[in-house]
Amino acid sequence: MRNMLFRFGVSLSLLSLLLFKSESAVSSIDLGSEWLKVAVVNLKPGQIPITIAINEMSKRKSPALVAFQSETRLLAEEAAGIVARYPDKVFSNLRDMVGKPYRDVKRFADAMYLPFDVVEDFRGAAMIRVSDDVSYSVEELLGMILKYAANLAEFHSKTMVKDMVISVPPYFGQAERKGLMTAAELAGINVISLINEHSGAALQYGIDKDFSNGSRHVIFYDMGSSSTYAALVYFSAYNAKEFGKTVSANQFQVKDVRWDSGLGGQNMELRLVEYFADEFNKQVGNGVDVRKYPKAMAKLKKQVKRTKEVLSANTAAPISVESLHDDRDFRSTITREKFEELCGDLWDKSLMPVKEVLKHSGLQADDIYAVELIGGATRVPKLQVKLLEYFGRKDLDKHLDADEATVLGAALHAANLSDGIKLNRKLGMVDGSSYSFFMELDGPELSKDGDTRLLLVPRMKKLPSKIFKSFNRSKDFELLLAYDNEGLLPPGLSSPVFAQFAVSGLTDAANKYSSRNLSSPIKANLHFSLTRSGILSLDLAEAAFQVTEWIEVPKRNLTVENSTIASSNVSVDLDAENTSEQNSNSLESDGGISNASNSTTEPNTVDLGTEKKLKKMTFRIPLKIVEKTMGPGIPLSKESLLNAKSKLEALDKKDAERRRTAELKNNLEEYIYATKEKFETSEDFERISSNDERQSGIKKLDEVQEWLYTDGEDATATEFQERLNLLKAATDPIFFRFKELTARPEAVKFARRYLTELQQTIRGWEKDKPWLPKVKVEELSINIDKFKTWLDEKEAEQQKMSGFSMPVFTSKEVYEKVTGVQNKADSIKKIPKPKPKTEKPINNAETEKDTSGDEKPAEESDSSKNEEDKVEPEMHEEL
Repeated sequence: MRNMLFRFGVSLSLLSLLLFKSESAVSSIDLGSEWLKVAVVNLKPGQIPITIAINEMSKRKSPALVAFQSETRLLAEEAAGIVARYPDKVFSNLRDMVGKPYRDVKRFADAMYLPFDVVEDFRGAAMIRVSDDVSYSVEELLGMILKYAANLAEFHSKTMVKDMVISVPPYFGQAERKGLMTAAELAGINVISLINEHSGAALQYGIDKDFSNGSRHVIFYDMGSSSTYAALVYFSAYNAKEFGKTVSANQFQVKDVRWDSGLGGQNMELRLVEYFADEFNKQVGNGVDVRKYPKAMAKLKKQVKRTKEVLSANTAAPISVESLHDDRDFRSTITREKFEELCGDLWDKSLMPVKEVLKHSGLQADDIYAVELIGGATRVPKLQVKLLEYFGRKDLDKHLDADEATVLGAALHAANLSDGIKLNRKLGMVDGSSYSFFMELDGPELSKDGDTRLLLVPRMKKLPSKIFKSFNRSKDFELLLAYDNEGLLPPGLSSPVFAQFAVSGLTDAANKYSSRNLSSPIKANLHFSLTRSGILSLDLAEAAFQVTEWIEVPKRNLTVENSTIASSNVSVDLDAENTSEQNSNSLESDGGISNASNSTTEPNTVDLGTEKKLKKMTFRIPLKIVEKTMGPGIPLSKESLLNAKSKLEALDKKDAERRRTAELKNNLEEYIYATKEKFETSEDFERISSNDERQSGIKKLDEVQEWLYTDGEDATATEFQERLNLLKAATDPIFFRFKELTARPEAVKFARRYLTELQQTIRGWEKDKPWLPKVKVEELSINIDKFKTWLDEKEAEQQKMSGFSMPVFTSKEVYEKVTGVQNKADSIKKIPKPKPKTEKPINNAETEKDTSGDEKPAEESDSSKNEEDKVEPEMHEEL
């Protein structure tokens, strides 16, 4: 087991992240019923490696909402802003609708007082009608939310997000997981894996802990807005080899997970909604039922959510809804005791996942090291009390952030799976399939008995896995894939079958090769894969059979020196069984044989004709697979996918144009207000502009402002930009003079200081760098003097000019001249010192003759020799 965990372990770390050559980031999305969170792994220098992406409202989580109002699409916070006014235009709980039958979605929407116009599509799945002629599938709406999350990740990381991991609840079946992958494809997201929510939390829990001192069982209890589950995870340590050393590495394995997909925080809120609705109806009287009015119910549900949050920290909470219905306000209070009484039957239900996990694992409550709480609804005090009583503890474990543990763990998983990121701290992870699957065969000469039903995937089988099944079959057949336990089906399903395939080509292969000498019955080989995302697929089907035939082979008379080799070859050729194993030939779809010759031409051999030998050949013929799945789990056709992508791309472009229009409108409005304030109140503007000039500018500002709030309400981005350019053309001369009022003196001051320092530097060159060309140095000095003269003249002219006139010279001109002088000075300063000349060696006679004179030449010779010694090592270094 330890070797298995090690082989499929993931290397994860929050503390030591090494980035290979990659400029992209990876991300994770925790998609809930009501909220979504986004985490980003970005290894740019100076940034925290793993962070939560902040939305446009500076919040760490965003509403999972899509809205359509007046042909305008709104997402997340924008959509949340219109829920109370247009509840029928804001679509929520989309995660709980994906992959579900229409009837189940309709029942759920009615129970939650969601006034959606839900219709049925050709698959039997749900669609949301936005207008009379526009409807969207749940996958399309979910794709819009995922696209928003992806944009949030890229905006937060300031770079391209290459890969993503999305968390899903453990009870998601095949249709839900495939539907979510389709939504991600529509959003243009490369999902490298789905991850069960409890696995993400387990990663976050174990990444910074050491289990070498002892293993432990931990239960992760999650109650979100719509569901509850309990996962049993076993943490331990094992010894592994790393760079030749034995090190201790951590690992965890998900032992079991149980759930109640219909129990969550929303159920508690519905009890309060019903209670306050009855109270309001009594106050109003006259047979009024507030439940019949969607706007009223949307307002009431919004306030109830706040009331429930207040009750988590207080023993009583008020509720106040202005103009709930028919201009009647509603005010009331409720105690925590009354709230717990209303939800009395829910508390025992909340313990069922925990009891089921312990029952099937054979563990007792005392065997559990920790009970970690995640999910927003676990903050309810009564729920915590029930868990404490069941486990017999004084405190529950709250080491993880209840809202962010899953998304942070999923980000670790994304970093490990993506290319370009290395995470050094090791934490082996083994998750399993939440469901068990079986296959059932159907076709001619097949009876519905136990022989046609085969177990494919037992529950909690490791992810990912490859499955191979082989059985005797000579006729085409159909294949059903189904959940093994009808008592444990994904929510909303009434039938365990989730996929159906027609496998053909087997009958043709049997007819074609039945006349040959078959050494064994024809078999049908099926290859399945259970992906890391928990999706089961049929990858390949093939017909396999063996044919034994006499074939003619060259007869050889080997020499004595090769007799040992010859005897070995003969034994292999005559051994039909060994030959069949070593000569397995693959066939293409037409049944052609691909034979490979093993014969080698040995030296000293003589061709003596041919002889017959018995040879066994294995044939494998690919079979045709046609999917015949029906119901909500039907994958969208290529045409449907392309159509959906084009619809979403058109909405994205429209949203981008809307945001650009709003931005330009805001820019224009800000420019008008800021400019008018400066013209009317700033004394500095009186120094550089006349009263008539300012009044003329203010008049144009007023004209554009009036247009902005009348005809400009529905203007395009281009029109706003044109108006802004018009105003800037009229006011830019004033702003330019205002800028130069301070920028020009600063530029002059900087230039004079630089020229003075440069002149001092030039005087130092005579001593420090005597080799610099005097002509160029003198030319530089002349340029400096000319620059100073130019400054003096321009400043004198500027003193004579009015502040209302254009400046005689600008700060830009000054800096350009400084740059020109600086470049010339740098070019001179970089001239290298010339290398000393190397003298030729001279003979002894000449040396004596030279040294017989005065001693000065000898000193020069010694100096030259010393300089040669100094230069020589530099030459070796270059070599």
